[in-house]
Amino acid sequence: MKKILVSAGACLSVMIAMGQSKPEWNTIFTKINTEVQANSKAYSSLKKATETIGHRLTGSANGAKAEAFAFNLLKSYGFTDVRYQPFSVESWSRGTLQVELGTDPGHLQSVKSVTLAHSPVKADVKLEVVDMGNGLEEDYAANPDKVKGKIALVYLGVLPGSKPGTKTLHRSEKTAIATKYGAKGIIIINTATGGILLTGTASVTGKLIPIPAVCIGKEDGMQWREKLAAGKLYSHISMTNFSGMIKARNVVATIKGKTIPDEKVVVGGHLDSWDLATGAIDNGIGSFSVLDMARTFKALKLQPARTVEFVMFMGEEEGLLGSKAYVAEAVKDKSIDQVRYMLNYDMTNDPKGYSTTAEESKELFQSIGAIAQNIDTSFKNSFRSGAGLHSDHQPFMLHGVPTGGGAGGGLPNNAGPCYHADCDGFNLVDEQGMKNTVRFSTMLLYGIADATEIKAKHFTDEETKAFLLKNNLKEPLQIAGEWRWKD
Repeated sequence: MKKILVSAGACLSVMIAMGQSKPEWNTIFTKINTEVQANSKAYSSLKKATETIGHRLTGSANGAKAEAFAFNLLKSYGFTDVRYQPFSVESWSRGTLQVELGTDPGHLQSVKSVTLAHSPVKADVKLEVVDMGNGLEEDYAANPDKVKGKIALVYLGVLPGSKPGTKTLHRSEKTAIATKYGAKGIIIINTATGGILLTGTASVTGKLIPIPAVCIGKEDGMQWREKLAAGKLYSHISMTNFSGMIKARNVVATIKGKTIPDEKVVVGGHLDSWDLATGAIDNGIGSFSVLDMARTFKALKLQPARTVEFVMFMGEEEGLLGSKAYVAEAVKDKSIDQVRYMLNYDMTNDPKGYSTTAEESKELFQSIGAIAQNIDTSFKNSFRSGAGLHSDHQPFMLHGVPTGGGAGGGLPNNAGPCYHADCDGFNLVDEQGMKNTVRFSTMLLYGIADATEIKAKHFTDEETKAFLLKNNLKEPLQIAGEWRWKD
């Protein structure tokens, strides 16, 4: 009897979960699954890009090659409506760097380091170093003048022994706080072991910052913290970098909606990467999965009710520049009001469910996921709602657009420590993980674009403000200068 009850309950759950699905989706999703498993080009295309282009730094010759690579790939898949979306960007690239540390200002020793992006074009500082812990506002509040005229030593994440519940901030936000309190430089200690160095922007605006910012390895950093606890510490940071206005291009491919063409679902991932490695994980696995989602749509001649736009964003690593340019243009021509959903794929791998900023999308997302799970039980149809920052969904979210994507997966082959590091190479990529991203996400994309009703609405400005407050995003947005509300 118990088994019968459990079975009946499970059937009821599936019926509820599939409440917003259409009967034809079962056939369409099965075709998507078969097509991707047999013919996906995500892995092979990414392999070719890493071998023939290398890094994909925005504004560099390699960045331009990556833009053309994506454009031509979409053309080869049969897209006639594919275009470049050019935008001007203040490009940054690293030059020379020397970082020295020591307890005696007259006898400093060289430390392995890397410049954080948007550091000054030229800097040469030799000053005392002070430990600012996690680099949060609370670390400065007790002694606001402690770091003034000195160099801040800050941990990238949350230090062991921090009070329970301590939340971290982005490296750029920690740099902004240090600058606010008068620091003349910042040294950030990486969280990954093995001497791995992390790069990435130290600017909340995507423009040059006034102080030099560098990253050193965890082992070195923690040793210098111990010495600093016993006495004074000094550092000499000398660097040169390049910055100048250049042109970059998003790549946009469109499939016009069958019955509601004026409503649009945008799916994208950032094509650009940092220059220390090939960016296979960040964000090759995301952007090349989106390219293969586009290929799958064309291969199966899929045309949902709403228009679908596939976007390869450039400039994400330097401050979400490409997605900000896309949204700015959409606001200007008022097409932002047509965007019903934005799906973002940034280092997404092997998803087991879906995530969204809109709790009211749960029924739709789980309806889609129930079919995916019926096709392949490795998909768990998990659901998560919430909000975060620092990827290409952000500009859309700040204009009230519901955002989402794949969730519940994990990076392949212990790739996490190689985030923004010199070990982010193609050897870390898992082919089946990419296929899983493509097939389950293509189902999600089609389901949203073809849904009879999207309950998640486009927020008004005041509703957007309330949503951001609810998700505790006011502080980081204020630090970044992107909190546009006065009260």
